[in-house]
Amino acid sequence: MPFNATAMTVDFGMNDGGYKKFDAGGFKTYVDGLKGIASQAKKANVRVAWLTPSPVEKSENGPALEGYNETLEKYSDGVKELAAADGAPFVDQFHPFVAAQDKARAEKPGNRIGGGDAVHPGPPGQAIMAWAILKGLNFPRLVSAVEIDAAAGKVANADNCKVDDVAVKDGGVKFQRLDQALPFFPAEAKSVLKWAPVLEELNDYGLKVTGLQAGKYDILIDGVKVAQQSDAELAAGVNLAAAVLDAGPIATQVNAAWKLVKEKNQFHHDRIFNSFLRNENIPDWLDLKPEQLAQMRRAAWEKRTAKYADMEESVRKTLAPLPHSFEIVPAK
Repeated sequence: MPFNATAMTVDFGMNDGGYKKFDAGGFKTYVDGLKGIASQAKKANVRVAWLTPSPVEKSENGPALEGYNETLEKYSDGVKELAAADGAPFVDQFHPFVAAQDKARAEKPGNRIGGGDAVHPGPPGQAIMAWAILKGLNFPRLVSAVEIDAAAGKVANADNCKVDDVAVKDGGVKFQRLDQALPFFPAEAKSVLKWAPVLEELNDYGLKVTGLQAGKYDILIDGVKVAQQSDAELAAGVNLAAAVLDAGPIATQVNAAWKLVKEKNQFHHDRIFNSFLRNENIPDWLDLKPEQLAQMRRAAWEKRTAKYADMEESVRKTLAPLPHSFEIVPAK
């Protein structure tokens, strides 16, 4: 693989609980298995972050924390104890997902938010899992932030970005902004934003503009309108993550990178994970000797991992920071 990993996350438990009431024997087997992973990781000098299993999203109405989720909660407690004993980071993705389910069910008992099935969530549920995991690993909330003093025509603050060429123009202000990071949220998971504050907590793409005359203002990036805010809202500061991910040049760049990421992940799943880690079957009629088979597999491994590395590099290039022209102008 193109990376020499020194850290990993461990997330087991969904199947280990057996989809039944809590059983002490099964729980011991589960914890012993995690301890085995911890021991092997230490020997390999690999740091571990321990993750709870995610919950099921049962089809029956009622509180989310019933039935098999009661078992998974006890398994989650076991993970927490192991992490403490291991002196390693612990991430609870179980309870945030349960809370989001309960919030949706409180509005309407029949609401189901994860997509997919009870055990295998689709993009909305996967987004909740990612949100909980990233928060638990102290992922930075800030993407970047800019504060402009329009009355003075200068930059008051720039965090994780570079701002140049500030100019007062036609009752508004314009400037060049080069971010060192990009906001992101998969469009296919948008439905879950009603139930979990993912954009607020992981995608703070800030803009604050003081000194504007009273009124409404259009926000344009490279000439494309992405949002409209009042002078008061801009003076207080706004998070433009949702707006810039919906339209404009930042959305274009992010969507291009996301497309490449999905292609890379699919390639890894189909041509590396399924073929090698799950031991791809070789037809008997080829009648290969063991050394021939080993040579073929080695050649295929090298070719596929090289392609994977190339795909990863394409993602990195697509994510390279790009400068953008921002304009805050009186709304027409």
